[in-house]
Amino acid sequence: MRELTTAFILVVLGASASPAAPTESRFPALLDAKFQASVREVEAGLDGVLGLALKDLETGNTFLINEREVFPQASSIKIAILLEAFKQAEEGRLKLDEFIALEESRKVAGSGVLFYLGRPSLSLSIRDIAVLMIVLSDNTATNLLIDKVGMDAVNKRLDGLGLAKTRLRRKMMDLKAAAEGRENVSTPLEMMTLLEKAWKGDILKEPYRKDFLEILAIPKESPLRSGVPEGVDVSEKPGELEAVRCDSGIVQLTGRPYVICVMTTFLKHDADGNQAITRISRLAYEHFSRLERSSEIGRVVSDK
Repeated sequence: MRELTTAFILVVLGASASPAAPTESRFPALLDAKFQASVREVEAGLDGVLGLALKDLETGNTFLINEREVFPQASSIKIAILLEAFKQAEEGRLKLDEFIALEESRKVAGSGVLFYLGRPSLSLSIRDIAVLMIVLSDNTATNLLIDKVGMDAVNKRLDGLGLAKTRLRRKMMDLKAAAEGRENVSTPLEMMTLLEKAWKGDILKEPYRKDFLEILAIPKESPLRSGVPEGVDVSEKPGELEAVRCDSGIVQLTGRPYVICVMTTFLKHDADGNQAITRISRLAYEHFSRLERSSEIGRVVSDK
């Protein structure tokens, strides 16, 4: 009897000495809910229509608003053009170091610098043209690249990626095409999908993937970039048209990268679009940065 009692006591002591099985904390979900509520406030306060597709590339969690609606892309469509150029280079169909002569007849006005250059002559590599298209949003550079890769090829590539609503329908500054309703369009969800696939290497392999993301990350003035501290790379391309503001990109937060695509249209005041995108970008960065720095129950270990 004494041996049974001793054994029972040892079992009880052993059970009490073992740590309790950890339970999954609800705190990250509570923070997610607070973040989403803050974003909804921005969306509700905008005099216009807003779409959002946001994905945590670490966990796969998403937050979506009007994600399947078709929005004008303005210069954000240049991400798809850049992707096609690099994919064709990877396939051996073009060379990024090939030079193209800038002819006066191929210049268009609007954003950029090429309209004012090349007098008497100028030749640029395809890669340099791509950089001008993304960093300065150069419309002449964009049209040169569209001519090189082919508008149909861009759309065929998008079809192959399952992005049927993302379409390059006109060159830059083609006002006749725009008046006819041939706008360059996408949805928040499809732009998010495109960027996620690029990030994961599902479309481009190295070194083309790295170069693609680095060109998009060259610093430029943009609403997404304005919401993120200096020192964090943001691979993105903003776009602006009358009553339209949009920006799609990857915020390369160490340990917690995320895709964020914000689109606005029917804006009563154009400036409100960029302000809304910047506010959402800042909220997203603060949210993911807090999660990245913290344990599951909120402890931050730092040098402080």
